[in-house]
Amino acid sequence: MDVIVTPTPTLQGEIQALSSKNYTTRYLLVAALAEGTSTIYYPAHSEDSDAMRRCIRDLGAIVEEDNEKIVITGFGKNPKAAEQLDVGNAGAVLRFLMAIASLCPDVTFINRYPDSLGKRPHSDLIDALGQMGVKIEHNEGKLPIRIQGGAPKGGKIQVSGNVSSQFLSALLFLTPLLEEDSEIEVLHDLKSKVVVGQTLEVLEQAGIVIHASEDLMNYRIPGGQKYESKKYVVQGDYPGSAAILAAAAVTNSDVIVHRLEEKSKQGERAIVDVLRMMEVPLTHENGIVHVKGNGKLKAVEFDGDKATDAVLAMVAAAVFAEGTSRFYDVENLRYKECDRITDYLNELRKAGANVEERQAEIIVHGRPEGVEGGVEINAHYDHRVIMALTVVGLRAKNPIRIKDAHHVAKSYPIYFDHLKALGANVEWVE
Repeated sequence: MDVIVTPTPTLQGEIQALSSKNYTTRYLLVAALAEGTSTIYYPAHSEDSDAMRRCIRDLGAIVEEDNEKIVITGFGKNPKAAEQLDVGNAGAVLRFLMAIASLCPDVTFINRYPDSLGKRPHSDLIDALGQMGVKIEHNEGKLPIRIQGGAPKGGKIQVSGNVSSQFLSALLFLTPLLEEDSEIEVLHDLKSKVVVGQTLEVLEQAGIVIHASEDLMNYRIPGGQKYESKKYVVQGDYPGSAAILAAAAVTNSDVIVHRLEEKSKQGERAIVDVLRMMEVPLTHENGIVHVKGNGKLKAVEFDGDKATDAVLAMVAAAVFAEGTSRFYDVENLRYKECDRITDYLNELRKAGANVEERQAEIIVHGRPEGVEGGVEINAHYDHRVIMALTVVGLRAKNPIRIKDAHHVAKSYPIYFDHLKALGANVEWVE
């Protein structure tokens, strides 16, 4: 399904932020790794979180759900032997479960998205699990991946962090369950440290003890631990809300978004700070962001590694800012569902934006007068790209058609419903 985005000068209304995908997937996993029964209130509903639900069921967790909560009876450190696991297009779910699947004798992760997740590399995690005695068959680090484990060993483990922090997070979920104590050393650099902070926060809530160095490059993990069954409440999602807030910023708007905690550990909360830097009129109090956009924005410079999943929305807003914006330290955007630098900027250019790329930078020469639009653009099956391109379409001079926009469901299934509720002119077409 495609979406046609017709220029919309004004947005107005109130919405509830979607629940956080990142926290939901982590809570689902730690609940499965506990031996008792845990409850997760206000879980996210997206392709990623649904993939985690499906896979923990396949590994032996009992999952019961109503409109408000999920109740999970976990399998502890003894997942059921599953021959195959299907994570869909969810990279984080794949990586977390590759580590947990090493507790099983023989599991194959299948490849249903050869043009997206099937292209993403996982070699750094494969190398780390290999150090722990796990045998892995793979396609040059990519799916399909067969894990023959059953008895991974703790000890000294090294993992590279310069492609993704998800490899480290996967090891942090696994190592507390092992008999031996473990030490993890992160090599090279560590991308998205803020997201590692979310993993550590959830592990602490689940009763797990991990001693992390201040720079998050070294960890001591006592073995023989057990995950505690707990009650968890999922907070609102900043990465998805970033696109809504950017849309309000580039239009004449009076938009309120609820459930966005000021002190959240989600790095993408920086979208609020960046829009303030762009001189967008807004307030953020009591978990409520209120944007009164006038369509006038100033250019910014921002370290995108602090808020990886909000950068594309920030760039979309910068397309209409006065001056030249620069988003740096963003190379890891190249290793997502698509190359979120080259692929995204190519589509922005089609719409009329003036953008440049470096290996780890996005440079935007703002066009306050707007962009031409009137084109069909390819979102490369990437939910973040779809949302960000929609923001540009709202301020273009002519409609744009976004191909395969249904892939927004990976993280934000009701994104276009929310935009319509605010008055956006968006239409699904075959």
